[in-house]
Amino acid sequence: MTLTIPTSELQGMNFEEFDTTKFLTHASAQARARNLDKYFIVDVDSHHYENANYKEIVEFIEDPILRHHAKSSMTRRSGASGILGGGGIGSQDMAGRITRYHTRAIEKTPGNEPRDISLTRRWMDAMGTDIAMLFPTPMLGLGTHPLVEVEIQWARAYNRWLVEQLLPYEPRLRSMLYLPFNNPKACEKMIEDFGDKPGVSGFMITSSHSRSVHDNDYMKSYAMLEERGLPLAFHGIYNWDDGAFRTMNRFISVHALGFVFYNMLHCINWIINGLPERFPKLKIIWMESGLAWVPFVMQRLDNEYHMRSNEAPALKMKPSEYMQQMFYSIQPLEVTNLRALEVTFEMINARTQLLYSSDYPHWDFDLPSVIYDLPFLDEEAKRNILGENSRRVFNLQGIGKLATIPAA
Repeated sequence: MTLTIPTSELQGMNFEEFDTTKFLTHASAQARARNLDKYFIVDVDSHHYENANYKEIVEFIEDPILRHHAKSSMTRRSGASGILGGGGIGSQDMAGRITRYHTRAIEKTPGNEPRDISLTRRWMDAMGTDIAMLFPTPMLGLGTHPLVEVEIQWARAYNRWLVEQLLPYEPRLRSMLYLPFNNPKACEKMIEDFGDKPGVSGFMITSSHSRSVHDNDYMKSYAMLEERGLPLAFHGIYNWDDGAFRTMNRFISVHALGFVFYNMLHCINWIINGLPERFPKLKIIWMESGLAWVPFVMQRLDNEYHMRSNEAPALKMKPSEYMQQMFYSIQPLEVTNLRALEVTFEMINARTQLLYSSDYPHWDFDLPSVIYDLPFLDEEAKRNILGENSRRVFNLQGIGKLATIPAA
């Protein structure tokens, strides 16, 4: 997503109008109306547009040839599309209809700290969010790049830039760092090099990878995470270039299935191959896939296991019971059928296993009110899902309310 605006379009604009706090006026009103200043809120999946910082990130690419390639690509294309891969038409950018995407490029910030810090803190305060896990955006598709070395080098560059240039400036910001899953050894080195850095709360795999999560080559990485008490998240993402998805002629179709499909695939492989038994203390989180898929996989796997349990000899419980011990982020929360949603919450033990996430600033983000307003949740469940479950998962003990919700 390009964050530059043609000079001709800037003429006559009132730069004071473009402010994240003003964009989220209604969000702040919701937060005040629901007294969210009394809730500890952790957003386990939010994003920034790291492509606004490519010129800085590229300097952290360790391979001099790839660094030169990236710089050359940026010079010629005003971006890093040549190294990260191409984009698509009519997809996540909503054809420019959501103005916060491109106007953030001209939003004024104090200048005494990284812009991403100022902009992120503004939306966090507007929503009443105390802690946010920050993820990249264009880079989520990096796992489908045809050159594995590009994924490795770019992931290391981004992670270094994040832990050295961004996270130290704001303790309210944390991240689960990108793992270059196409190369198991590179994953091990990433965990070894960055696992103990301030602000690093775990690691994340983008789910469009075609590598098998149960491949023995990854066992050391899982063991390293378990030993360090660091969660592992599988972040949903679509891949329109996948053979099956190329049959779809609308992005709504790709979005509906794409963000769910790969997490379903990895979840099934994770369970049937006995990884919950092999790594019982490793916290697994399924992100940005909503929740509607979870009851389906639970019921389907339990039924199959009942008939063919000999093919999953490592399991000591039903597949659904392992899934009840995993963690899930809400976004995007499917609220069109509250009866179905309530059953889903019961099936996944949402009271202890569900984590609030906004996915801001993407077009389909969810405010904390999505959880607060659910009629079937009691006060304790709301507090748990909005922040207390995350406090336990990410070891955030001792942290209180940090957000300052803007006045009306």
